[in-house]
Amino acid sequence: MIITDTHTHLYSEAFDEDRSAMIRRAIDANVSRFFIPAIDSTYTKAMLQLENDFPENIFLMMGLHPTHVKENFKKELAHVEDMLSQRKFYAVGEIGIDLYWDKSTLGIQIEAFRHQINLAKKYNLPIVIHCREAFNEIFEVLAQEKSDDLFGIFHCFTGTLEQAQQAISFNMKLGIGGVVTFKNGKIDQFINSIGLEHIVLETDAPYLAPKPYRGKRNESVYIIKVLEKLSELYGISVEEIAAITTENSKQVFGI
Repeated sequence: MIITDTHTHLYSEAFDEDRSAMIRRAIDANVSRFFIPAIDSTYTKAMLQLENDFPENIFLMMGLHPTHVKENFKKELAHVEDMLSQRKFYAVGEIGIDLYWDKSTLGIQIEAFRHQINLAKKYNLPIVIHCREAFNEIFEVLAQEKSDDLFGIFHCFTGTLEQAQQAISFNMKLGIGGVVTFKNGKIDQFINSIGLEHIVLETDAPYLAPKPYRGKRNESVYIIKVLEKLSELYGISVEEIAAITTENSKQVFGI
């Protein structure tokens, strides 16, 4: 059984004390494919080091996270473009719009999102979308940019059934993580009406740990709890869920 974590911040400072041991725990539990989203240029060196330490397991993305779209965002976007031109990455991400922390940057967030969508098209890469309190704004940009070469993952999907169907209509898989195990997460109420071919697994570690670890540091190995919950909701084996979602990740990332 191969389990794929399509979104995990393994370079996070939260893992500085035990990073290698934490990754080994996951690999020993068959979680052997880790897709690593970018935040901004300050993390690039740590991401490259991760890849160097675990070359068979680590697959890097490049992008500018919406909460890090600040006054210097054009310089950060230049870094993203420079990195994409130099070497192989597996997605442009995580990118998108976040209106939870700061609504005043909406204009430049949209500009950065659109610019990175076009970079993804240029390099024939998927996008990995971060959306927080911004479904309408994200969907508006996707509708304007929609094309056969725009595809990817709606990371940490927490919307409604209607929003799930809309995301899928834009060639997006749904990234399902710890929220599906929460009592008030709501997506557990309808997720089994979405075909499994539209779903990938993720942790967003060190954030959003599933039950029974909620509120604690998340780890990639905890993706097993997400897998078990989906197995229960879909009524098929853990092995089948792992196989289907890993195959879906290969379709998106090309590996």
